Amino acid sequence: MVKIAIILAGGQGTRLRSVVSDVPKPMAPINNRPFLEYQMDYWINQGVEQFVISVGYKKEVIIDYFGENYKTAKIHYVVEDTPLGTGGGFLLAIKDINESCLLLNGDTFFEVDLPHLEKFHNEHASDWTMSLFRTNESGRYMGLDVDDDDGKIVSLESGTDKVGRLANGGVYLCNPSFIKAIGQKFVGKVSLEDDLMPKFIEEKGRLFGEEFSGCFIDIGVPDDYYRASSIL
Repeated sequence: MVKIAIILAGGQGTRLRSVVSDVPKPMAPINNRPFLEYQMDYWINQGVEQFVISVGYKKEVIIDYFGENYKTAKIHYVVEDTPLGTGGGFLLAIKDINESCLLLNGDTFFEVDLPHLEKFHNEHASDWTMSLFRTNESGRYMGLDVDDDDGKIVSLESGTDKVGRLANGGVYLCNPSFIKAIGQKFVGKVSLEDDLMPKFIEEKGRLFGEEFSGCFIDIGVPDDYYRASSIL
């Protein structure tokens, strides 16, 4: 069973800065609670026992608030002294992890059934499994092509304008070893979706995706941030 979750919380959140300017985006208040609390509550309830949080921008706000524990879970922080991008933050956080782990975006909440995700991941001998959702929003989320027979991610370059297309939900189940090997090919700032994942496919990594129908919210833009209070 998966016990560790990495949360990427080091970004500057520029798109949300007009409405949330004094805290990092994962700490944006939703109904008087930080967004990050909702996320951690959900995964603790599914058995996660440790969070590794990649922090950078206004890191002290997160560290001072949560400390070394949140409810039943331990917290370990990895600090981006200079901005490393989503991929760089992930590679920093996974460096000392040697077992399957979750990777979560610090600004998205997606109801994914962890036992189902883990079962799919193991049955397909996947190294990296993406949780997918359906969207009608044009251009906002990563486009991808998924093999209808087995869920293998064939391409990350699919059109992003198709109505009802599958999109990346920002919840991943990862086997560290192959990802670490790919990560050694990069230095400095790295994008998860534009650099690391395409390189993973190029190097014949086993990347799969499974669709989930649970609630999804991305607080990265003001309209969805305001909508989150009614969803969470």
